[in-house]
Amino acid sequence: MLDRSKFQTGIDGKPVDLYILRNSRGMVVAITNLGAKIEQILVPDRKGVLGDVALGYDSIEAVRNGQSSMGAFIGRYANRIAGGKFSLDGNTYQLAINNGPNSLHGGHKGSRFVVFDARQIDQSTVEMRYVFRDGEEHYPGNLATIIGYKVTEENELVLSWHAVSDRRTIANFTGHTFFNLRGHASGDILDHIITINADHFTPIDANLIPTGEIRPVAGTPLDLTQPNAIGARIDADDLQIKLAGGYDHNYVLNKPRLGETTLAARVVDPASGRMLEVSTTEPGMQFFSGNTLEGKHPRDIGKDGAVYRYRNAFCLEPQHFPDSPNHPNFPSTIVDPEKPKVGKIIYKFSIA
Repeated sequence: MLDRSKFQTGIDGKPVDLYILRNSRGMVVAITNLGAKIEQILVPDRKGVLGDVALGYDSIEAVRNGQSSMGAFIGRYANRIAGGKFSLDGNTYQLAINNGPNSLHGGHKGSRFVVFDARQIDQSTVEMRYVFRDGEEHYPGNLATIIGYKVTEENELVLSWHAVSDRRTIANFTGHTFFNLRGHASGDILDHIITINADHFTPIDANLIPTGEIRPVAGTPLDLTQPNAIGARIDADDLQIKLAGGYDHNYVLNKPRLGETTLAARVVDPASGRMLEVSTTEPGMQFFSGNTLEGKHPRDIGKDGAVYRYRNAFCLEPQHFPDSPNHPNFPSTIVDPEKPKVGKIIYKFSIA
């Protein structure tokens, strides 16, 4: 268990803490309200032994020096926007450029870096609030956002959001936990077995921006419709794999209806027997194979001094497609004042 006292401080004039969620079966999730970041997830293996399956940090200082996306709730806009530019209602908005030529994960101070107002509802639920201000990171509209984390008796962690804007804007939310089902300090995840419920993906260019095409996965190394080891084709002689340095692609989830909660992916660790199933309301899911973990100090030094190295984790990030405001054929990320933006991700842990 993490030491809560190592997370208790003040940042930007607001209190920061660590919130511990649990159920009666032993599952424990620890979340800090700095970036609404998940720092620990304890779930049992096939022998009933609890293990920590989320990469993270064991103090607020380490969080601030660490990978900014690790464990975070991502907003106001998850993923990339090409050139940091989009148009809405005749106005063009120029966002911060913080990822090559792109704007990534809400800009220089997206939700990864802000302190949420947090309130623990009960032993299994915490609610966090933040208002993205009109003009903040150059986005239009005051976007009042409430997110909830809840641990259920079915060993699920449910992340939900409800956001209301006072004018037309865009928004795209996701969770960015780095998982290793064998344990956060257990080395690479290449033998984890993954299945993704998607027959199509959005191909990328050299800047990792979607070209606008929606392409079948069939016949490509991105076809994960049947169980495959993550490492089986991660270095394939394929342009899409080479552009991303492995997997860092948006999958178009198979959905009967937009907004319906459906299974997005399933991952099994053969060694521990742990299985993670991710379900979501969102139309897409970014699958990332931990290609930016480098073992750098202090950025990649995690709990108990663990060194997080290349491909030591994977991320499953349900969301809208990257660069959606610049692709009219993608599902819209526009938020209208009279229609709240709501969504949900369910991470369910069990034994395969």
